[in-house]
Amino acid sequence: MTIEEWRPGRPGPEGTPAEGLPHGGPAVRGFLHTPEAPSGDGLVLTHGAGSNAGAPLLVAVAEAFAAAGVAVLRCDLPFRQARPHGPPFPAMAAQDRAGLARAAALLRGRLSGKVFLGGHSYGGRQASMLAAAGLLLLSYPLHPPRRADDRRTKHFAQLTTPALFVHGTRDPFGSIEEMREALGLIAGAHELVVIEGAGHDLGSKGTAGKVAAVALGAFQTWLGGRA
Repeated sequence: MTIEEWRPGRPGPEGTPAEGLPHGGPAVRGFLHTPEAPSGDGLVLTHGAGSNAGAPLLVAVAEAFAAAGVAVLRCDLPFRQARPHGPPFPAMAAQDRAGLARAAALLRGRLSGKVFLGGHSYGGRQASMLAAAGLLLLSYPLHPPRRADDRRTKHFAQLTTPALFVHGTRDPFGSIEEMREALGLIAGAHELVVIEGAGHDLGSKGTAGKVAAVALGAFQTWLGGRA
């Protein structure tokens, strides 16, 4: 998978606007956070079904990881590029995964180290179906609210990539007990980090930084050493 062109914009306080134009398929659009002291590793980070790459949680996580030496490409999924509002169509899920794969290929071509995939809710679910050095899954949407039997775990038995889950105790998309039960289905190494009192968004502008710090610490002590 080759990238035809990579267009960086002017650096800003929340990353550098950038666009990758591949040979066919969806473009890669988002913001690149370049660390001052790069480790050589990178993270592709994307959003949930009702959001975009500008979500406060994603910005906070990207800034925290970049400060720790990890380059972060915070990007919009193809469904969000197609329209600014509204949820993804189920039929577009494969295209959203293709967009994530292209983003990872783009970042991998610019770095010497490992490339991880991460995402919030829907974005994390799509990332979990792709191969990467490791996965950072924020508020994995285990099931729709009030539909606990409709679990999104069909691919868990085939998931061998090390996966770090960050989940709030008040998330209606899955309780901590349900998450622990579901993660038992995963074939590969995995870890669950619990955020007390947090809902599905894991944090507003006022608390996103604290959640990002917890995610970074867990990544450094667990996921970074296993991938």
